Amino acid sequence: MELKSVLSAEEKTKLNQFVHDFNNTLNPGRKPQQNLGKDDFLKILITQLSYQDPTSPMEDKEFIAQMAQFSTLEQMTSMAADFSKLTSMLAGSEASSALGRSVELVDGERTVQGVVKAMTRGESPQVLVNGANYDWKQVTRVFEE
Repeated sequence: MELKSVLSAEEKTKLNQFVHDFNNTLNPGRKPQQNLGKDDFLKILITQLSYQDPTSPMEDKEFIAQMAQFSTLEQMTSMAADFSKLTSMLAGSEASSALGRSVELVDGERTVQGVVKAMTRGESPQVLVNGANYDWKQVTRVFEE
């Protein structure tokens, strides 16, 4: 009996369908993801530690390297959240500096010009122009009268 190392297209399709069906029985309604997050990384590490051979435990270097990767992933996630907060703060600051100034903004197909009379803070700052609220992202120009 010879062992094939390459699957045919039909065998790949059957295998993918089997894996898909099996995963659906484990986690019905869960959507597959293309990216792994920190929780997924930690689950893999814990599973790896749980099923390792006691007579041949994971090398210290491997474990330290994986923990370093997890720490790096955690720091990158934290940095991304901080950058998101910083972006919101900058947008709010930028919008507040436009108070009393003329702006030009895009609202769908039309361009609107007017003076910023008020603004709201938050993740998505809004400006009051000509009696209507617009998202700060819609502003294309700020100029003095």
